[in-house]
Amino acid sequence: MSKRYNIAIIKGDGIGPEIVDEAIKVLDSVAAKEDFELAYNEYLMGGIAYDVTGDPLPNETILGCKGADAILFGAIGGEKWDKLPRDKRPESGLLRLRAELDLFANYRPVKVYKELVDASTLKSEVVSGVDLLVMRELTGGIYFGQPREKNEDNAFNTMVYSKDEIIRIARVGFSAAMKRGKKLCSVDKANVLEVSQLWRDTVEEVAKDYPEVALSHMYVDNAAMQLVRDPKQFDVILTGNIFGDILSDEASMISGSIGLLPSASIGGSVGLFEPIHGSAPDIAGQGIANPIATIASASMMLRFALGEDEAANKIDRAIEVVLKDGYRTQDISLYGAKEVCSTDDIGSIIADVVSKIS
Repeated sequence: MSKRYNIAIIKGDGIGPEIVDEAIKVLDSVAAKEDFELAYNEYLMGGIAYDVTGDPLPNETILGCKGADAILFGAIGGEKWDKLPRDKRPESGLLRLRAELDLFANYRPVKVYKELVDASTLKSEVVSGVDLLVMRELTGGIYFGQPREKNEDNAFNTMVYSKDEIIRIARVGFSAAMKRGKKLCSVDKANVLEVSQLWRDTVEEVAKDYPEVALSHMYVDNAAMQLVRDPKQFDVILTGNIFGDILSDEASMISGSIGLLPSASIGGSVGLFEPIHGSAPDIAGQGIANPIATIASASMMLRFALGEDEAANKIDRAIEVVLKDGYRTQDISLYGAKEVCSTDDIGSIIADVVSKIS
């Protein structure tokens, strides 16, 4: 009897439903190929959840996600909900879900596909061969720090990290480096922030358990510059929540399109897998969104959450083949396109290639 996995699906807002549908199409293709079953249960989160239930993260969604083997998520948000109280905005639902599931480690790989080197705004000799991972701590730091306050004249947020929080994300980062190039750069602002000094001291302690990994430190402002100057120097970048938020978006543009890059949020018993881009409501429903980042996130889900490495390899290979053959969505259509495809078309083509890979 084939293995069966329960997948919680959160499509979200904007282009979320379109890109998740294409990822499901590819997942179904590879599941048939590899002889396992995927059972999907759909839940609401974000703006659509607020519209339907008055809550951007209904309790039903929390319970459904906790009972799943993995979560595949699209994107949330949009101007429609920007004027709501902060705790009712779509983004608050995602922050709460991360906290509920203890998703403290965020993997954001950045890989430059050979066929899309010219899509980057940086010179080809700078970006060719880039393959790095930003490891972002996801449930601590300034986004979650208490106290926080705002009045008419003043506002403040607190950046807080405990040693235990730093130890656990550092271990995940070093473990990832062991499977890659065995280099880890810890990014902080230890010259001016006490919390960053604790971060640096703790990372150095954890490094003693990983003697094969070369550890370096870099201030966040320098790291931002170095990502543009020489991104190939990095293997794993380990950093806190707010620095990781900024640096991972910067790093994503090295690839040429934010529509290409996946992410995984893990730590608790259930992982969440999503593209790094937003909901892009300005192009929703037009069939031009790039689903490759979501499809690649589905591959990460198979690898990290379900242990289906061969299935993940097939999806990764199919994406490479499709790009090599010149199929492009609109966002990357200026770079080696033999055929410009719709969202639906590119998903179908990748699913078809997956079914033929031996």
